Amino acid sequence: MGGNGKHRWKISFHRSSSSPSKSKPLQPPNEFLCPITGSLMSDPVVVSSGQTFERLSVQVCQDLKFSPLLEDGSRPDFSTIITNLAIKKTILNWCNKSHTQHPPTPDYDSIEKVVTEKIAAAAAEKEEPVRVSETELLNAVADNPPMIYSHAATEVGPRVNHFNSGSSSEESVIIPSSPETPLPFTVRPTCFSPSSSSSFEIEVQNPNVPVSEEEEILLKKLKSNEVFEQEQGVISLRSITRSKEEARVSLCTPRILSSLRSLIESRYVVVQVNAVASLVNLSLEKSNKMRIVRSGFVPFLIDVLKGGSSEAQEHAAGAIFSLALDDDNKMAIGVLGALQPLMHAMRSESKQTRHDSALALYHLTLVQSNRVKLVKLGVVPTLISMVMTGTMASRILLILCNLAMCVEGRTAMLDANAVECLVSLLRGNELDSEATRENCVAALYALSHGSLRFKGLAKEAKAVEVLRVIEETGTERAREKAKRVLQKMRGFEDGDDDDGEFDSLFESGGLSRARYRVAAARNNNLINSTTF
Repeated sequence: MGGNGKHRWKISFHRSSSSPSKSKPLQPPNEFLCPITGSLMSDPVVVSSGQTFERLSVQVCQDLKFSPLLEDGSRPDFSTIITNLAIKKTILNWCNKSHTQHPPTPDYDSIEKVVTEKIAAAAAEKEEPVRVSETELLNAVADNPPMIYSHAATEVGPRVNHFNSGSSSEESVIIPSSPETPLPFTVRPTCFSPSSSSSFEIEVQNPNVPVSEEEEILLKKLKSNEVFEQEQGVISLRSITRSKEEARVSLCTPRILSSLRSLIESRYVVVQVNAVASLVNLSLEKSNKMRIVRSGFVPFLIDVLKGGSSEAQEHAAGAIFSLALDDDNKMAIGVLGALQPLMHAMRSESKQTRHDSALALYHLTLVQSNRVKLVKLGVVPTLISMVMTGTMASRILLILCNLAMCVEGRTAMLDANAVECLVSLLRGNELDSEATRENCVAALYALSHGSLRFKGLAKEAKAVEVLRVIEETGTERAREKAKRVLQKMRGFEDGDDDDGEFDSLFESGGLSRARYRVAAARNNNLINSTTF
């Protein structure tokens, strides 16, 4: 203090290290952000399933036919859009109070880029329940025991042995060669069309069997009358069965299957899609495959193939493919009418639906009765046309190889000018892979068996020069088959197409189709064995 008696005050002003202009902007609440772009919504709309999105985000998803997977594991239903005025007003009020600029109108191209990236990420991460490559189809069955069929047999007889493989359908089934005795179903379908007089035999769970807590929780949601509860139930079931193999077995109970069957009919897209996807997961276990078919799911899957959403159709095709891997299901699936819808599904815009439908038909036509049914549907010209246009040529050629194993199939293929078409494909070098070329030669060889008509058609198509090139430059399998076709065309008898020649050719080829041997019946039918 000075002598004048006055106090001197020293006042210091301290500035904050961060000025208001440099402070972090307030983060908007999550409900103000579009779940697709993550940006503040300028024109929010509420969709059928209850979520709110930026209007342009919904439009882009509709244009690209994409249904994003949300954080809660559900997928939105974009079928109806209503402007959400309440949330729009709330967003603008928040912007004013927080001194935040009002959200600008989004740009279509920028949102399209975001959605395209999500589609690519979803495709990379998407679970594919069962996928069989052409290589596996060509090579996987070389060491399996043969499947024995009779020309006269049109139905699968009783199983005589048992298998442990969970994914292979190329296992031994023996058919009685006598055509005089009616042949029973291996699996009696439990869900024929309404015109059928057969009764349903849906499995009923023993009331004395305890229900696990996990199953009880799921059942409560699946059986709820509230759509939201149903959604949560099927989403939970799908999630659990996707990663836990033991859960696929423990949750494949009559009660769960019964509830799931009714939800596959749901008019709500999210419910239906996740219900069918859950069924695909359950069907991955071999022990569940027959139970699912016997529980009456095939007609429901067929209905989804005919009229479900694109994603639901993908899962339905995958489910039928998965179920068709079990030999005991093949005939039942064909009897229940899946062949024609699968043919139609091979024209789907979805690549996954097309491929799974083709694989399902491949496995179903390993059974004689389904081959005959498919031929009678008049699909052979369509299949040949698809091969000629390069549409899944390799897989469709495998189906044609199966069809050529029955007299009706060979006749239909010859009538549809298959020889000239196949030869032209080989001549033009337009086939996309060596596996496809092998299948093409295999189809020609299957057509050549026991058919004098083939010889004339092959000469007209000038097949000799094409087959000679393949005999010299093709793969081992293709060379061997080309050689045998040329021998037939030159009239080499070598035992008059006996079974030894037929066996040795296809065993050396190793193409992955189940082996078929046509057993000599009392009418002295020739024996043949084909491996594709």
